[in-house]
Amino acid sequence: MNSLHDGAILHNGVKMPWLGFGVWKVKDGEEVVQAVKTAIEVGYRHIDTAAVYKNEQGVGQAIKESGVPRQELFVTTKVWNSDQGYDTTLKAFEDSLQKLGLDYVDLYLVHWPVKGKYKDTYRALEQLYKDGRVRAIGVCNFQIHHLEDLLADCQIKPMVNQVEYHPRLTQEELRSFCKQHGIQLEAWSPLMQGELLHDSTLIEIGKKYGKSPAQVILRWDLQNEVVTIPKSVTPHRIKENANIFDFELTAEDMEKINSLNKNERIGPDPDNFNF
Repeated sequence: MNSLHDGAILHNGVKMPWLGFGVWKVKDGEEVVQAVKTAIEVGYRHIDTAAVYKNEQGVGQAIKESGVPRQELFVTTKVWNSDQGYDTTLKAFEDSLQKLGLDYVDLYLVHWPVKGKYKDTYRALEQLYKDGRVRAIGVCNFQIHHLEDLLADCQIKPMVNQVEYHPRLTQEELRSFCKQHGIQLEAWSPLMQGELLHDSTLIEIGKKYGKSPAQVILRWDLQNEVVTIPKSVTPHRIKENANIFDFELTAEDMEKINSLNKNERIGPDPDNFNF
């Protein structure tokens, strides 16, 4: 983990950069185009979007305008809940691909475990993977019981599970389950949408290394072997978030951060959502 180009090796051998750039709530058009172009200029090679973010088009435009060869980038998108089901997922994928202006995506994910639908949805992902349209497939927001249900009869084990993960929601059991099954854990809202930036423990640890609380959290993610995708539209923050490869947290600091856990979510509970 020495640079933005370093990555986790997924169970099918595909390399996924440890640090990515998220675009949730970033407006399509100029805002997302500029943010993604800035991230790519800074050195990010992993971009995470989703159909429901409604900014795939801008992400695709930024990729095209960046001048970086497509094979050097790792692009993720996700199928939204209203499109779940076998045939509808295949169609949703084509729509996403068209908006992104790409021939393939590196990672395609089931956005939420929609009851009675996520297995058929995942079957469509398996088909896309077999057809070579995606380099890796996975899920988001799956708890252990969802994963067990999926693993019971899927043909291809998910490569990634992207979940809410930060120092107040450390999901130790889930992390350990994923590790045991060769599923790479990935964090969304790693900074708890900014709420953790005022935490006194994180500020204190940051002072020791000359780093911001955000940088401390992102480094903690990486040292826990969790891929992470912070989001920002501010150029200096985009740069700052990437500047986490020149220091290492001690075991004692890692433990202090782990102890901040309160099982507190900022997003919906994957067992009780209605969208």
